[in-house]
Amino acid sequence: MRLEQLQAFLAIAETGSFQQAARKCGVTQSTISRQIQALEADLGLELFHRTGQAKLTLGGERMLPRARKICLEWQTLTQELGDLVAGKQPELCVAVIHSLCAYYLPPILQKFCHEYPNVQLRVTSLGSDRALKVLKDGLVDLAIVMNNRFLTSAREMVVETLFDEPIELLCGANHPLGQHDRVSWSEIIRYPQVVFKDGYGMQRLVQDRFERLEATLQAALEVNTLDAFRGVVRQGELVALLPHSALVEARLDPTLAVRPLACNANSSLPDNSSLTRRVVMVTTGDRLLIPPIQYFWQLVQEHIPQQFDSLKRSAS
Repeated sequence: MRLEQLQAFLAIAETGSFQQAARKCGVTQSTISRQIQALEADLGLELFHRTGQAKLTLGGERMLPRARKICLEWQTLTQELGDLVAGKQPELCVAVIHSLCAYYLPPILQKFCHEYPNVQLRVTSLGSDRALKVLKDGLVDLAIVMNNRFLTSAREMVVETLFDEPIELLCGANHPLGQHDRVSWSEIIRYPQVVFKDGYGMQRLVQDRFERLEATLQAALEVNTLDAFRGVVRQGELVALLPHSALVEARLDPTLAVRPLACNANSSLPDNSSLTRRVVMVTTGDRLLIPPIQYFWQLVQEHIPQQFDSLKRSAS
């Protein structure tokens, strides 16, 4: 059974004539006849009485409402897909790590909404692993995350590197580590820390570094917002390792101190190098063909690396 056979069947049922149905479908009468004969052969019964006027048989009457429903569904689907290709999708869903939401995204969101006022833009702040999971499940169209090659290596994924950034130490202004210009790992591992909850890329990155240092991470508290990190660290006892882009507000807070990590080649620790993370933008190849998603992708490419470089220069 083919769609054009159902369309021919409906045209005959509506006009009562093979000839008029052929005219309506833009084909010859012999083509319409062949389509109906093939359909009747597939079904094993006649659909029309061949009299002066083509009237539905009992089987044809049973088939009519279902054929209308199938053809209507197809018409609706083709309209929706046409709208999608034309950039008329109803919404665009984006998952973004917390550190990019406050300073990096707002100008991009404003430009997108101006260009696509009829597309509802939905932005959700999530940890990297969770953001990639909902992208894979089709719940969002695009994710901006800390790279996780185990979750972004699938063939359908398109990955764009935005920037690499250093991890820095956040502590209270009066904390002992705040008195150093740069902080060594031998000092950092001595203090209890505030860390991201499990499922966040930063939690995994920090834990991995402590394992390579053959040290125990004293995770005194788990939180999942930058406000919570600042609020807890401000009390003076705990410290946190956070990416450069997450520390914009902390640098302006006199009760907090942000310090770069030292790289001491003479240290006896097994891995005393600096620590960085890579921020990437991820979607799937089919989504990147849709105009609103493609436009948002281009905006991020053009603006976020530039903004990061600007903020990094102003902080140094």
